[in-house]
Amino acid sequence: MTNDGNNGMISFKGKTVFVLAPHTDDGELGCGGTISRILEDGGKVYYVAFSTADASVPPEFPRNQLEIEVMQATHKLQIPTDQVIVYKYEVRKLNYARQEILQQLVDLKKAHNPDIVFLPSSKDIHQDHVTVTQEGIRAFKQSTILGYELIWNNLSFNTDCFIKLDRRHIDQKIAALQEYKTQAGRDYMSGKFIESLAHTRGVQIGEEYAETFEVIRWIF
Repeated sequence: MTNDGNNGMISFKGKTVFVLAPHTDDGELGCGGTISRILEDGGKVYYVAFSTADASVPPEFPRNQLEIEVMQATHKLQIPTDQVIVYKYEVRKLNYARQEILQQLVDLKKAHNPDIVFLPSSKDIHQDHVTVTQEGIRAFKQSTILGYELIWNNLSFNTDCFIKLDRRHIDQKIAALQEYKTQAGRDYMSGKFIESLAHTRGVQIGEEYAETFEVIRWIF
């Protein structure tokens, strides 16, 4: 991140950013507004999903429906298709493929060398999220690492870093999440919830909207 000269505001211009999503939709839920702002600032975002959770897809949808939806959702966020990487690990069993996941992350690091990596908070208790976070920290220890909040999985959360957002960023996040038809009806997918959480985080820093992150590693 760089200082753009505007009252000390941080800019993502020219930065390469990885968003690690254990499951399709985690990245949008955790930092969809920030993704929108990064791209608007002129940064490059790679979205890496590890499981399409085929076994959890409702029976009225095809098994690969979440793979379809993540491409539609990331398109709404304006992430180029060739910067969306989707693996097919079995849901709730990522820990069995820990070494393979680490190697893929190391290979991605060699190829793109990200400045900033977003991944689930270290306080996230979901077993798949724990695996991606632990291996992500191992692979990207030379990058800034920020943990995003998924409050239904967090017993606690450190609000160390806030990223100021505007209404258009929140609208884009909501539009992206609406592409997940398989997840419709879940409380945390509703536009009302997404807006209210962003507003709550904004109030904490005297702004209208924000997303907040746990600082796992910060490199100036």
